[in-house]
Amino acid sequence: MQFIIQKTRRIKPMKVLLYGTEGIGKTTFASKFPDPIFIDTERSTGYIDANKLPDPDSWEMLLNEVHFAAASKPGKTLVIDTADWAEHLAKKFLLKTRGWKAIDSEGYGMKYVALENEIKKLLAELDKVIDAGMNVVLLAHTERKKQEAPEEMGSFDRHELKLERRDAALLKEWADMVLFANYKITVVTDGSSKKATGGERVLYTTHHPAWDAKNRLGLPDSLPFDYEAIREPFEKATMPPKQETSDLIPQRIRDRMQTAGLTDDDMLNIFIKGNFIPPDASLKDVSSDLWGHILRNWDKAINLLNN
Repeated sequence: MQFIIQKTRRIKPMKVLLYGTEGIGKTTFASKFPDPIFIDTERSTGYIDANKLPDPDSWEMLLNEVHFAAASKPGKTLVIDTADWAEHLAKKFLLKTRGWKAIDSEGYGMKYVALENEIKKLLAELDKVIDAGMNVVLLAHTERKKQEAPEEMGSFDRHELKLERRDAALLKEWADMVLFANYKITVVTDGSSKKATGGERVLYTTHHPAWDAKNRLGLPDSLPFDYEAIREPFEKATMPPKQETSDLIPQRIRDRMQTAGLTDDDMLNIFIKGNFIPPDASLKDVSSDLWGHILRNWDKAINLLNN
């Protein structure tokens, strides 16, 4: 049996979770991602120049809009502003359909499990958006909670997602990048007194006892809270390089390749793995009929490449 050696690094859309303190500029930051289209769950996009879908007033409408984005690909980045208000719509949906008065721990936590399952539905729809070739950015608010430090060192404030615990864990696990935006506190000494001042907006990209963060781009621990600080590594990881695709590849295939982030080598691997051409062949050996077969069975071809 023969096997095709593949590259591990893939150019593909990214799932980003950005949370931060109120008013720090999360919406403006998200508007700088490539060709964004917003789903505004909290009516907060009125002061930026961007495209958006109608403001959802129900959980069902939100899910339908995400499904629409996956099917029509109206931009390069789908932004949900915010995840905690989306969760609020899910809660309203459950209260209405289940006849509950509140989402609480009654019934051994079954209400929180039901809410978690609704959030899973949203993430499943967002995965379809990723598969369609769009980035996904989820914005969220933060709340501070007291955390006891080990070894009797006292307590400190920890910044956490303003979501139910189960839902917050789901989103953090789902995302490729978790970014935390906050104001940097500087302590200024004036004679015998000390004064804390804050003003510089900072983006934190790695985990810290006081917040959750992660990234797969090798970013520094902290950066200025400006999209330009991550533009180059983010777009390098998510957008195919502008390359001269072989003239042998039909235009309709090239369009599909660009959406999926595929290279010439990826297409060659599809043909070889499917035993359409011998291992030592090239794209020159692919007939027009074979290109047509791949186009008609595009999803199967992608699965063949990934499996």
